[in-house]
Amino acid sequence: MAQQAVASACCALALLFSAAGWALENRLIDHPSPYLALHGADPVAWQTWNARTIALARQQHKLIYVSIGYFSCHWCHVMQQESYRNPDIAALLNRNFIPVKVDRELETGLDGYLQDFAERTRGQAGWPLNVFLTPEGYPLLAVLYLPPQDFLGVLTQLSTRWGQQAPQLSALARAFISKAMPVRAEPINAGLRDGLEQLFNNEVMARADLFQGGFGSVNKFPMAPQLDALLAIQARQPRDATRSFLTLTLDQMMRLGLYDAVGGGFFRYTTDPDWHTPHFEKMLYDNAQLAMLYLRAADVFKRRAYRDTAHATLDFMAAILQDPKTGGLVSSASAIDDQNREGATYLWQRSELQRLLTADELRAVEKTWRLDLPADSAYGYLPMQRVQPDSNTLSILSGAYRKLAQARAKRSLPLDSKQIAGLNGLALSAFSRAAAIAPRHAVSAAKVRNFLVNQLLQQGRLAKAYAAGHKLGAGELEDYVYVAAGLADYADFTGRRDDRAMALALLRTTWKRFFSAAGWKTQEASLLPGMRVQAALADGATPSAAAQLIAVSLASGDRGLRKQALQALSLGLPDTRQAVFWHASYLAALNSAVAQSGRR
Repeated sequence: MAQQAVASACCALALLFSAAGWALENRLIDHPSPYLALHGADPVAWQTWNARTIALARQQHKLIYVSIGYFSCHWCHVMQQESYRNPDIAALLNRNFIPVKVDRELETGLDGYLQDFAERTRGQAGWPLNVFLTPEGYPLLAVLYLPPQDFLGVLTQLSTRWGQQAPQLSALARAFISKAMPVRAEPINAGLRDGLEQLFNNEVMARADLFQGGFGSVNKFPMAPQLDALLAIQARQPRDATRSFLTLTLDQMMRLGLYDAVGGGFFRYTTDPDWHTPHFEKMLYDNAQLAMLYLRAADVFKRRAYRDTAHATLDFMAAILQDPKTGGLVSSASAIDDQNREGATYLWQRSELQRLLTADELRAVEKTWRLDLPADSAYGYLPMQRVQPDSNTLSILSGAYRKLAQARAKRSLPLDSKQIAGLNGLALSAFSRAAAIAPRHAVSAAKVRNFLVNQLLQQGRLAKAYAAGHKLGAGELEDYVYVAAGLADYADFTGRRDDRAMALALLRTTWKRFFSAAGWKTQEASLLPGMRVQAALADGATPSAAAQLIAVSLASGDRGLRKQALQALSLGLPDTRQAVFWHASYLAALNSAVAQSGRR
């Protein structure tokens, strides 16, 4: 029914545009999203993602060019400078396409759907993600970053082919969308859990870098959902090989280039397999998850350094990402400074170090950072533990880092000021869990809780985000789940009954709006015909919202929620078995279900 309503609205709007002769113009000027506002001066006539834009494409029978990025994405900015500010490319886009700019943090369901299309058709995905849709809304072609000449070639060729073969291309795009698969389910039992955990362990070790830690041989991402699942299994069933891999990975992430030794917090990823060269953007979702991961690791491995890393990460979130006016946390800190220099905020020239530090501090830095090696960038050296310092050197470094932090506070650090509901839910969980150990985090937790409840949650409905004094969009599945989980964690910390009741109410609302016997939808209503329900939702940079909803519902003590959770878990197990590494969050839900059945 929702799709029929959207289609009717599109038809009505199409007639309106036809009658009015509506012309394209850039609609992103002064947009509340900082990322979209960055494109407000482009000569491309960017449209926003809505039913009106779809209707315009249908009325003019043009392909829709959907370009998805985010504020702290380096290659998104490169493509803007090279292509979207190129008058020839802009003229071709405006003449032959309906160009649409999307902030992926405001349309996570759309982004996930089109990322999956790119992965299936190209074998890779990422940002900037650029997808051409037919006027009916079926994805036809996906490309990632392209140099301007290559991009111009794609636009020219596709324009020609669409003019000559539009019916054939439309049929091809429509046929690619797979038909709904028969719904299957698997019974939940201890044998299945043990088998899936063993399969997961095997996949982890097959993908693991046993020399440098983490996964992959080209670059290194934190992979927090997978590490958290592995850590949970290790806590119940210790294995020497798992312990060795986990501690190696956790040590490398916190000592080398992924972690900001001066200011706390983790960068998005490293461009090398040795954890030395980061992409310098800092994402709220990474830091919230990694703070919780290191708190759990500190308990499992009895390592104070892990707990200290978690607290320092939360301190960074409170100091840099938390808006002092709203109490909400902004979504990211940019990789580039106000002079468009990547990483310059975090790098140090030797002359600066000599000016700021004492002789002892400088010697400690020289030894630990290996200043005898070439600088990490034209902008200087990145603080990291290339040499493991002894306790005396660590004490000296601590004083040096305080001085460097004071000096760095004078440098520019552009922020994406959007405050996303779901990401603040993750932050609320992290602050709440840490507050039981370090009471200073209780203040930040209370501010996030009040922001979510007072600004974004009204009459049982969540807004997607808050920016520039405006609420933006409707909450999606992940927003409802992460906020409900955050409120549940906050209630566990405070013991407040009203927050517990709010969490339960939000959980019930989420099941009602996003789950059916056929599976999950990530948005309440979609503008595209191909976004069907799914039996299971995989982990990405954040944990599967479906798996987390199942786990939180099982832990709620509510019989109705438990019944729905078991139904959804059973439905998602076949997909989990087929790709358990990418459904790691389902393992925690499965273990919880098995443990509860044993107590009944």
